[in-house]
Amino acid sequence: MVDLKVRPYYLSDEDCKWVEEIIASMSDEEKVGQLFFQLTSSHDEAHLRELMEKYHLGGCRYNPAPGAAVQEQNRKLQKYARIPVFIACNTEAGGDGACADGTLIGSGVKIAATDKEEYAYQLGRMANETAAAIGCNMAFAPVCDIAYNWQNTEIISRAFGNDPERVARMSAAYLQGAHTIPGFACAAKHFPGNGLDFRDAHISNNVNDMDVEEWDATYGYVYKTLIEQDLDAIMGGHILMPKYAGALNPDLKDEDMMPATLSKEIMTGLLRDRLGFNGMVVTDASHMVAMTNRMKRKDMLPLAINAGCDMFLFFNDPEEDFHTMLDAYKKGIISEKRMEDALKRILGLKARMGLHKKNADELVPVPEILNDVIGNPTYMRMQEDISRDAVTLVKYKDKEVLPITPDKYKRVMIVHIKGNEGSMGELMKAMGYSGGNPAEELRKKLVDKGFEAFIYESPMDKMKKQIAAGEKPNINLYFAGKNAIADFVKDMDIVITLCNVSSGRPSFGMSKGGGEIPWYVFEIPVVVIGCGQPTMLADVPQARTYINTYDSKNSTLDALVDKLMEGSEAFRGIDPIDSFCGLFDARI
Repeated sequence: MVDLKVRPYYLSDEDCKWVEEIIASMSDEEKVGQLFFQLTSSHDEAHLRELMEKYHLGGCRYNPAPGAAVQEQNRKLQKYARIPVFIACNTEAGGDGACADGTLIGSGVKIAATDKEEYAYQLGRMANETAAAIGCNMAFAPVCDIAYNWQNTEIISRAFGNDPERVARMSAAYLQGAHTIPGFACAAKHFPGNGLDFRDAHISNNVNDMDVEEWDATYGYVYKTLIEQDLDAIMGGHILMPKYAGALNPDLKDEDMMPATLSKEIMTGLLRDRLGFNGMVVTDASHMVAMTNRMKRKDMLPLAINAGCDMFLFFNDPEEDFHTMLDAYKKGIISEKRMEDALKRILGLKARMGLHKKNADELVPVPEILNDVIGNPTYMRMQEDISRDAVTLVKYKDKEVLPITPDKYKRVMIVHIKGNEGSMGELMKAMGYSGGNPAEELRKKLVDKGFEAFIYESPMDKMKKQIAAGEKPNINLYFAGKNAIADFVKDMDIVITLCNVSSGRPSFGMSKGGGEIPWYVFEIPVVVIGCGQPTMLADVPQARTYINTYDSKNSTLDALVDKLMEGSEAFRGIDPIDSFCGLFDARI
């Protein structure tokens, strides 16, 4: 039974009556439409009108765009919605998750490195002030996963570290910050908990194989904490829970194990019955392989609702998916009781947010409010404060290296290590979205401080230049790196290896004796910086001095340079994960 008078709704009799009257007035098509979140593919008014009037959507997500464009899109969505629509954003790390010109505050792992709940609170408040200003009313955040497996690139930088107690504190603080914004809701993710499997649910199965006691004491503790803080909604992850599901249903066969979003044992037996969560549940994106590889899509859609999810994230094809769910409802595959419960939670949350008490033109703020959030100097100062407190000196074997000053190390060579970009990264670069060059920014900052800094050009980079110039590449460059050590180090006093890897593993040039890989850590001082994923010691275990900055924003690089020049005592960050990645050789 759905009780709209208790946590997290606390509805009045009048509000409950609105929910009941709306359900009674809805057509079958309108009921089914409320079950769907859709990713808008265009800001065209005719497209948005069709989504709302033909498919009667309960919620929307959208592709990145400047705040003014998103706000206008959201105004159109609410204009054509008979029932106010959830408009969600991914404000995990800042307002940049709501609009392209929003301010990044700090990723989960970066804020965890400060161990300051106040920063998590301000992240929840500031990020979602931006979201609310452009007409969003729901965050797919906080990320409540626990980073147990360093090889899990899906959440290693997004989660608040590997300590369940810290994850619970930070997630609760984020929720409290978001709840300072009237009518704003959060959907915590990814239940029942990512971070154990090294695989990415977008492209493979993902398994949480904890037993009942382990899960209850870790992920369960996190979610119980948030539920007691009036968490509005939960995003279900496509995560298999074989031991827990088996404990709840001993008759369940291995081949019948489903990811949480399709598992009644997990979404109903665990989340509803054991944890007592009364709020709304939405699936994670339905294109992810961990969900789509289990059965035919026509069977998957209604099963997600029957398992205990209230909303389904994203059409594959609007016409096909909508009518698949509609047919399942009309044929009784989705029962009247199950439909009514889902609608009560969806509409009950909209009533709790006060959406039903506003006219369509009141659901999205006036354009002028963007001046208060886009480029807000208070947000920028928060970014700077977090950067100052987060930069972490993880490994420090050569105690005399720091501080780094011009009179001690005048000539600085910067080696820029990138990740494997993949097809999407190559496409973004071709479209002109390069993401900036942190090595060049670091070089400029060092020069401003009096250093003679230069960026290392690898043999591979030289050959690429030859090809770009229409010349035949000199393949001998690849093998020409081997020479006297004295010749290699003669032009530099120290090396900073900047590992700018946002996902996956670093990509080295692998030239013979070249400088990409710091094989020379005993020949010249080397400082390795992880300015993306904080797990670079797995690939550069020989580093004698290793620092995590967690991102390469301008304020972060300023904090890094200051601390390098001040010395080891200036570093305030704590390691929120095991940055040594459990590897013996990374510690020696």
